[in-house]
Amino acid sequence: MTSGAINIEPALKALAAALHGEGPAVELSVGPDGAPVLAFPATPGIEDAAVVVRTSGSTGTPKATVLTVDALAASSVATAFALKGEGQWLLALPVQYVAGLQVLVRSLFAGTRPWVMDMSGGFTPEAFTAAALELTDKIRFTSLVPTQLQRLLDSPSAETLAVLRRFNAVLLGGGPAAPELLAAARDAGVKVVTTYGSAETCGGCVYDGFPLEDVLVRVAEDGRILLGGATVAAGYLDAPELSAGAFIDEDGVRWYRTNDLGELDADGRLTVLGRADDVVITGGLKVSAARVQAELEKLDGVRAAFVAGVPSAEWGHALAAYVAVADSSPEGLAAFADGRNETWRTALGALAPKTVLPAAELLMLPNGKPDRLGMTALLDALHQGK
Repeated sequence: MTSGAINIEPALKALAAALHGEGPAVELSVGPDGAPVLAFPATPGIEDAAVVVRTSGSTGTPKATVLTVDALAASSVATAFALKGEGQWLLALPVQYVAGLQVLVRSLFAGTRPWVMDMSGGFTPEAFTAAALELTDKIRFTSLVPTQLQRLLDSPSAETLAVLRRFNAVLLGGGPAAPELLAAARDAGVKVVTTYGSAETCGGCVYDGFPLEDVLVRVAEDGRILLGGATVAAGYLDAPELSAGAFIDEDGVRWYRTNDLGELDADGRLTVLGRADDVVITGGLKVSAARVQAELEKLDGVRAAFVAGVPSAEWGHALAAYVAVADSSPEGLAAFADGRNETWRTALGALAPKTVLPAAELLMLPNGKPDRLGMTALLDALHQGK
């Protein structure tokens, strides 16, 4: 297999050996040249371990999740079934995270040649388009996060639109996608499949709201989403207490207890409502940060938002918002800060954030997820406990 300018052959060989039970479990990171760096962590007590993948750490210390050969195989088969075929994948995400890793794993199971996007200059529509033009299979897939798709659809060139439309499916995960983004993708003729899952479930295991083959979904009494079945991880490396709190075995089914809230409709479609820890008690009122974020993103001039609770002497916790604004020039940022108060009070009332930090973009982790801890720290420092 060749794979573009970045050499991923050693990683593919090591992964292939692990998936065939002929080599140790593999953990991948990314070196300065963009190529995968191999490590082989010991996984005592888990004989069929194939991969160790770190969670993103967007809400705390990253955990080392151990994925077995059987779990990865089940995930790959279920993905192929849902997408109606195996094909060639374009890698546009970091391989140290599960979504990027799965591009390589699915390619190995399918016996197809992955192609690696050159991200030495960051993720750009030009680099994505150039990589997509190198694909040769008639059946083509890629995985993106919402920020990447948004960049591709912001004033796209004819060539970028053409390569996007040639994908049989663009898997979109790593966080909620705005309805406006999904509508723009549909209008552009891009076949987007929204995915929900985590490293603990071999990545996305719920597509467009419905679980993949052999994946189970239920909502606990406290509203938390539980994901069960063959794709669930063996546990966390060297962390038995964390594993015991996150994974449950019941009646022959292994379940992962997420930190997300959700609901199932009569047809079994899952709607993710937000994180269980995003409720902010401010002045005695319980407020969903996700709800406030959604309302902010409806306002003119707001491209994206992140909302958190920060310590407050007056309110206990105060709502604070990190906002990516459309006009990110110094004048635009100043005008946004000056003019938001009356507009936001009218739109949000008591839910209007007390502190707002306007910026050109949200802070993001390397895997494309919002850097919740980083933005919360900045908001806390700006609010100063008032």
